Order: sequence, then structure tokens, then C-alpha cells
Amino acid sequence: MSENTQSLNQPKSKGNFWMFFIPSLLGLFLFMAPISYQGDITIPVAVLAKSIQAVFGEYLVGTITSIILFMAAASLACRVKTPAFIANNTFLNGLFSPSPLWLAVRVIGGIAVAMTYFQFGPEAIWEENTGGLVLEGLLPTLFSVFIFAGLLLPLLLNFGLLELFGTLLSKVMRPVFNLPGRSAIDCMASWLGDGSVGILLTSKQYEKKFYTQREAAVVGTTFSAVSITFSLVVLAQVELEHLFLPFYGAICLAGIVAAIIIPRLPPLSRKKDTFIDGSKPSADADAVPAGHSTFSWGLELALNKSSQVKSFKGVFGEGVRNAIDMVFGVLPVVMGLGTIALVIAEYTSVFAFLGQPFIPFLELLQIPEAAAASETIVVGFADMFIPAILAASIDNEMTRFVIAAMSVTQLIYMSEVGALLLGSKIPVNLLELFAIFILRTLITLPVIAGVAHLIF
Repeated sequence: MSENTQSLNQPKSKGNFWMFFIPSLLGLFLFMAPISYQGDITIPVAVLAKSIQAVFGEYLVGTITSIILFMAAASLACRVKTPAFIANNTFLNGLFSPSPLWLAVRVIGGIAVAMTYFQFGPEAIWEENTGGLVLEGLLPTLFSVFIFAGLLLPLLLNFGLLELFGTLLSKVMRPVFNLPGRSAIDCMASWLGDGSVGILLTSKQYEKKFYTQREAAVVGTTFSAVSITFSLVVLAQVELEHLFLPFYGAICLAGIVAAIIIPRLPPLSRKKDTFIDGSKPSADADAVPAGHSTFSWGLELALNKSSQVKSFKGVFGEGVRNAIDMVFGVLPVVMGLGTIALVIAEYTSVFAFLGQPFIPFLELLQIPEAAAASETIVVGFADMFIPAILAASIDNEMTRFVIAAMSVTQLIYMSEVGALLLGSKIPVNLLELFAIFILRTLITLPVIAGVAHLIF
């Protein structure tokens, strides 16, 4: 009998139950409880994030600029000579010594943020639709979400909640999506709150060997859904707010269809089913032992997990490291990649050219103004909101509906989700993300068009 099995068979005290129950309940509330705030449905973590923005106020953009510039300079300095206190600390060494590729992205982010904040150099880089959109529109939200999500994420990860839900939901998630049950938590956190929270949650679980490479890549690119709140913002841009219920219904239906099909196609199907260190999961990882119901085994695993928490100081320290890792490690990547993508979208015809092959597809689906709609399809890879901005000038309501829903279900956009995935430990590269983006477009468009034909 293994040491782990022995620990599971040991009787659990009532104190251990409360150690699981109270932090997990708090985590559920903070990350998943839908609450009304200023007329929107959101989650408590998102409300806390907005409070950070209010506290920093006009200094927030300056603070973010300083962080990105510091990381670019410090990473370059460490490439020349790494100080002993960084070299001897695993966390700091990982933070300040990226690979040459990510060092280049960090430096590009530093240059872009300096040009945007101080408004010098080519206007194409720093104006309000490119670098300005990333620095002033996106990064303040990410900064505040990363701080609270990073600090509070151990409530979901460390006290047994995912072990319980993973066991309960494995009978649904494994046969339908070929994923562990715990991946449903990532989706719910994204759906009710923010896709960046789901990616952070997925990345941390992958690093802790709860997901294999394939599972982490699938969850990160398929289940980091767009929040209800942002979907409403997109719909408002195309002036169809009165159709929110069928709009969000179309998004959910298309998202489920994509989640079933895309993981079974390359590049996701070619990902290895091994953990981050190369080891393989046990064949009976989801099996429920004899003498246990699904719930009792899930609770047993949860109590065992919570019993491993030795001090809240250690949990808090892990939360601080999470927050630092995301704020200092990911913000420069989002600034660099997001600005590049938006400059290409705004000042070149690359995305319009790439959209040309979709005209026959849109005509086949009987979408009016197919030529105008085609220009919005691939531009969503740069930023999710750009298709809705372009669609606002299209007269046909059905076409605007289809473009708005498509932009949300495409999911992989470089100004946030794509850059976050590339900046995380989740094993995906830029070409794979573009391939997944195209697959999502091809699979979700017919579903959305079908719903649109029923409505209009």
C-alpha cells in the first residue's frame, strides 16, 4: 500500500473537514458567485479588482508602465550577469531569466510601453487603437485581476475543492470532453468572471501536475470562456442588446460544439498526455475505489488535500508568488504581443486579405453582406472587440449578430487570451493558437448562422 493510499485511509477529524469546507466555500463565493454590481452580473473577485483600480486611480497606468520597463531592463541585465540572490532562488530565477524568445518579447513590451506612455516615436505604435488600447484599456484590468486572483487562487487550489468537484464531474467531463472533472471549475470561473482567471487557474494546475500537456492546452484554449459581462459589451457595440438571450444562447451552443470537436483535431489531439515533468498519469486516475460512492471518494480526496496545509502563512506566500508571477511576468508579454497584433490589424490589410477565403463560406451560410463580414473574421485574432467595431457600420442586423457572436466564440485573441497563454506555462505556441482560432471559426460559424436564421 502506497503512502498516499495510507493517508487517504486514515480517519479524518471534524477539524480537517472545516479546514476543507470554510476556505473552499470562500473560494467558491469569491470566484463563482454571480452578484450584481453597478448594473452588471459579475463575481466578487472582479469587484475587488475594480477597487484596486479605484485606489490607484490616475497612477495605475504609470505603475504598470514602471513594472514593464523594470522587467525589460532587469531581464536584460540578468542575461548579462545574474546576481547570486536571483540565481540561487528558483522563483526569482524563473521570473528574471526567460528564454531568448521571451526576453525579446519582454524588451518589445518595454519599448512599446515607453513609446505609448510618453507618446514618442511612430504614432502607429502608441495611438489609442494600438498601444494606447493595450496600456490604458486592457492592462489596468489585468493588473487588478491578477493581484486578487493570484492572492486568492490558493482557496480553490489548496484546500480540496478541485478534488471534490473533479471526482463529481469526471463522469461528465471525461466522456464528453476527455478532460478531468476539475476543468469545469476553470470554465465556470471564466464564464462568470474573466477568461484571464481561467487561464491563471489552468496554468497553476498544470504546473502542479493536475493536468497533462494535452489537458492544459485543451482547457486553456477551449474553456477559458468569455464572461457574460464582456459579451454584453460586444452586443451593445453592434446595437442588438434586445437580443441578449438568443445571442448568449448561440455563444454557449457554439462553444459546447467547439469544445467537443476541436480537442479531437490537430494540433490539440497531438499534444502529449504527460505531465509538465514528462511523467505519465496513472490509468485509473479517475477511478472510484470499491466501497466508495463518487461523493464519498471526492470528499476523501478533498480532506486529504486540506490536511496537507500546514500553515496559512505558507498559503498566503504562494498567493503572493502567484500574483507577482502574473503581474511581473505576463503584463510585459501582453503589452508586446498585443501592440504588435493591433498595429498589424489597424495599419495593414493582412487580416482583410486573410478573410477573403471566407466569402464563399459566408455566402454558403446565406449571411448577407458576406464581403464586408469576411473582413471581420480573421481580425478577431488580434483583438476580440475589433470585429464588433467593424460590424457596427454594417446595415444588416443578422450579419451584425453573426459577427458579434463569432468574435466571442473565436476565443483566441492576441491582445489578451493569446498573449496570456503564450506567457503562461501552458504548452501552446503562436502557430498552434492561430490554427485553433481558424478551427474555432470554421466550427462555430455554422452553429451561429443556424441560430441567426431562426431569429431573423
